[in-house]
Amino acid sequence: MTSAAYLRGSGAAHEPLTSCGSTVEGQMMNRREVFAGTLAGGAALAMAATATHAAPRAGTTSPAWVTAPDGTRLYVRSWGTGAPILFLSGWALSSDMWAYQMATLSERGFRCIAFDRRGHGRSDDPGRGYALAGDVDAVLTALDVRGATVVAHSMSGGEILRYLHGKPVAGRVARVLFLATTLPCLAAKPDNPAGVAAAAFDQMRQQFYRDFPQWIDSNSDAFVVPETSPLMRQWIKNIMLGTSLRAVIDLNRAMTAADFRADLRAINIPALFIHGDKDASAPLALTGLPASQLVKSARLVVYEGAPHGLFVTHIDRLNADIQAFAKA
Repeated sequence: MTSAAYLRGSGAAHEPLTSCGSTVEGQMMNRREVFAGTLAGGAALAMAATATHAAPRAGTTSPAWVTAPDGTRLYVRSWGTGAPILFLSGWALSSDMWAYQMATLSERGFRCIAFDRRGHGRSDDPGRGYALAGDVDAVLTALDVRGATVVAHSMSGGEILRYLHGKPVAGRVARVLFLATTLPCLAAKPDNPAGVAAAAFDQMRQQFYRDFPQWIDSNSDAFVVPETSPLMRQWIKNIMLGTSLRAVIDLNRAMTAADFRADLRAINIPALFIHGDKDASAPLALTGLPASQLVKSARLVVYEGAPHGLFVTHIDRLNADIQAFAKA
């Protein structure tokens, strides 16, 4: 599996992404070890391992399944009616993570859609075929979504970029909100010296092979805020523990090697970046700040004190910002 395979759209050719170099402020150089230890596009959680769920479930429709071109079944949920919002989940997280956005926004005139990535949640676990942009296309096509606002957390920003790069059906996606993104390029390169050394990521993944639950537990506090309840922390951890270890490892390997700088320059639809200034999993100066600077007319909104898990720590503010952006 190549570093970009997890994001490749079906039927579209992609050039290697080697151009441009976003250098990050020198202060980030001292944060690499913290970043490498807690990064995983969504993975710095730590909680006990029971199966309690803290998420609201009211207002759901019957479960739906979409079949990808390779036969993989993807679990899809669609709540409410109105202008569509497609929520794409972060690394090792399923569509359950969006419960507190979907429950509210589906009552405010939006059709809220989310699906479990292959190897995650209720979807099939084929252990291969991480052409995730193709799965995004399969879901949008099956539901005939038009004019969607896409909210992409962490790693999934790369999925929607490669979907857009693959010349999709015009009009399906109207705008993109990149939330706590891991874009544009995590790996250190000659033209990206502030990135993290590949060896640091390799060392982190060795922990996944030995004891992934312990790795989650050891990297927990920075994902949320001190006020986050134990049950909420536990609920998020349970989502991660339900993810295929094959998907956890392969997608982390791909995410940490990929380079999306050229894709970001090519965006021609409205884009909003929302990022916390206390995000230890994807530090602002390495991710959201340089990524937003590569997109024409993009806006960057920084939440003071917000971590990587701001979808549960800043629920009201985030829901209001998603609503405003979707109506723009």
